[in-house]
Amino acid sequence: MKTSKFDIADYLDNEEMIAEYLNTVLEEGNSNDLVVAIGHVAKAIGMTKIAEKTGMSRPSLYKALSDGNKPQFGTIVKVLKAIGGQIQVKPTTV
Repeated sequence: MKTSKFDIADYLDNEEMIAEYLNTVLEEGNSNDLVVAIGHVAKAIGMTKIAEKTGMSRPSLYKALSDGNKPQFGTIVKVLKAIGGQIQVKPTTV
C-alpha cells in the first residue's frame, strides 16, 4: 500500500476552514503552534502571494513561520492580514 505524507495545507481550501483551524490552535495550542499554523495557512494560500502582500521575501517568510522560530509580533500581524485574518480579544468567563 502506498501512502503519502499528511499535509494540513492541502485541506485549508476556504476561509471558514482556515479560520476554524487558526481559532482551534489559538484555543488549544501554544505560541509555537500558532506560528506553525500560520505557516500552514500561508503555504495553503501560496507563499509567493503572501510574501508579496507582506513585503517579505519567500525565504524570510518560510524561516519566520517554521517550527521553533519566534517571529516578531509585527511579522505575525502582517502575515495574518495577508491571509485575510485578524486578531480579536473577547472576554473569557471564569
